[in-house]
Amino acid sequence: MTETDHQTHTEKLAGEIADAILSGGFAPGFRLDEQSLAQRYNVSRTPVREALRQLVSTGLIEIRPRRGAVVAKITPAQLEEMFVAMGEMEATCARLAAIRMTPVERRRLQDLHDAMAGLVREGEPDAFAAANQAFHLQIYAGAHNPMLAEFTASLRRRLAPFRRIQFRTAGRLPRSHAEHEAVVRAIQSGDAATAHAAMLHHVSLVEDAFEQFRASSAA
Repeated sequence: MTETDHQTHTEKLAGEIADAILSGGFAPGFRLDEQSLAQRYNVSRTPVREALRQLVSTGLIEIRPRRGAVVAKITPAQLEEMFVAMGEMEATCARLAAIRMTPVERRRLQDLHDAMAGLVREGEPDAFAAANQAFHLQIYAGAHNPMLAEFTASLRRRLAPFRRIQFRTAGRLPRSHAEHEAVVRAIQSGDAATAHAAMLHHVSLVEDAFEQFRASSAA
């Protein structure tokens, strides 16, 4: 297994554990035992340990003395605060990208957006989620403000499990792609104000989609 394959395997495992937490399979306060998780997912303890380390950075789990990794309790208020901050930072990146992106960067963003339409048609939520991350990272880079891009990417990592699982909601893939279309169109035309508004709207709907998923899982 190559290093890239190893990273992908660990990320996939982290995603599966995160999905179990967000869907209520692992309740707040539940102790995540490495051996039990290894048996559950049919892997060795090493990728489990690395996956849990990744999830600590998202705030989904925390390490407690003498208990190890446990599922953290994230309140709706805390989640809302993170999404509000995420929306403002991403909107700023989109606004600056509309002004500063080079022709090559704009073409690459358009190409990726066009390719994601195929994932929507095929109903591939996992592949769309991966492409979605690349889409947003291209916009961060296109803002040409490394500090802003770093801060925004860091917060995105914190919210990654919540953003990824939204694509399990019925009809979310085409709606997300349509929201991207508004952002891309504004960036391509150099309309900074519209790019800012479109991205802010998009992130607010991401939060709504996650809340819908959580409500349906609890039902």
